[in-house]
Amino acid sequence: MKLNIAVLPGDGVGPEVTAEAVKVLKAVAMEFDHIFTFQEGLVGAAAINKTGNPLPEETLNICESTDALLFGAIGSPKYDNNPESKVRPEQGLLRLRKSLDLYANIRPVKAYESLTSKSPLKRDVIAGTDIYIYRELTSGIYFGKKQLSNDGNVASDLCQYSRDEIERIAHLAFRAAQTRKRKLTLVDKANVLESSRLWRKVVKELASQYADVTLDFMFIDNAAMQLVLNPKQFDVILTENMFGDIISDEASVIAGSIGLLASGSIGDKYAMFEPIHGAYTNATDKGIANPIASILSAAMLLDHFGLFEEAALVKEGVDKSLSLHITTPDLNTKYDNISTSKVGDFIEDFIKNPEETNLNFTNIHLGQSTII
Repeated sequence: MKLNIAVLPGDGVGPEVTAEAVKVLKAVAMEFDHIFTFQEGLVGAAAINKTGNPLPEETLNICESTDALLFGAIGSPKYDNNPESKVRPEQGLLRLRKSLDLYANIRPVKAYESLTSKSPLKRDVIAGTDIYIYRELTSGIYFGKKQLSNDGNVASDLCQYSRDEIERIAHLAFRAAQTRKRKLTLVDKANVLESSRLWRKVVKELASQYADVTLDFMFIDNAAMQLVLNPKQFDVILTENMFGDIISDEASVIAGSIGLLASGSIGDKYAMFEPIHGAYTNATDKGIANPIASILSAAMLLDHFGLFEEAALVKEGVDKSLSLHITTPDLNTKYDNISTSKVGDFIEDFIKNPEETNLNFTNIHLGQSTII
């Protein structure tokens, strides 16, 4: 298969973790006789610093001419600490989502057996957790009309949804549930919000088309609590933009590190894959950022194009790296010299030598080449 992939490293640790995902994709292409080409573009604070625009037209043009996007992270203290700034890195990501109509954000949440001790939650609570969160991504309060009074003392943000916006992501979530445990939970605030009541009405109507899926409902405040009390009760979660943003980050405690959570943002024409963590600028260029979320995002990219065997091998490499403690400091207490690039090296080597990677662990630990 030939794939032209846009690579948007962004800010902070984005370039470091994205480089490892590209490394893994190149190994997959080599071993499975695919042709993957990569085009890099500026986005976020890096783009503002060079062009004054968080999403330059050149970058958008690259994205519109490629098969898929691999995204890093955006953000900078320079803008985070200045609420008066009119141009912000996040505007680039929001515009990218809207321009490419990436309306469905999909976030897998899995409790890895080898990492249950890393979670602040009890092992018997999280063991076996396997959830997919479907978050609507291009509407709601993030994109609604924003107003600030002339005196600067009153502000408002409009949360608005249409039936069409709800239906298209709900269909994706129902179909995903059909391939899993056949359970879909709509998370809303229908006891208070009119927009949530529309979500509930529309999703109920669609449920008749998916008779093999059990549909239930949960208010966002209860869902946030249940996610840490009994996460195994969930299979596929469907929710709107802001609620999805919050609970998917909350779910990172189940995995043990936000550095393990990948995501895909899907539209009818385009698809983008990225780790859910932010720029983590304090770790920039220190070699301590966890690249696994970015690598798993690359696996989601492979799955998206039907390259299931290739994606499974990448995931197997991740599982092996975690079981052997080939991980960055956020998870690793056994070894002190496993860097961002060494994690990528190990998974790259696993793809090339899946039967011999255990032998190469010594090379990784010693900081030597992993090539046999």
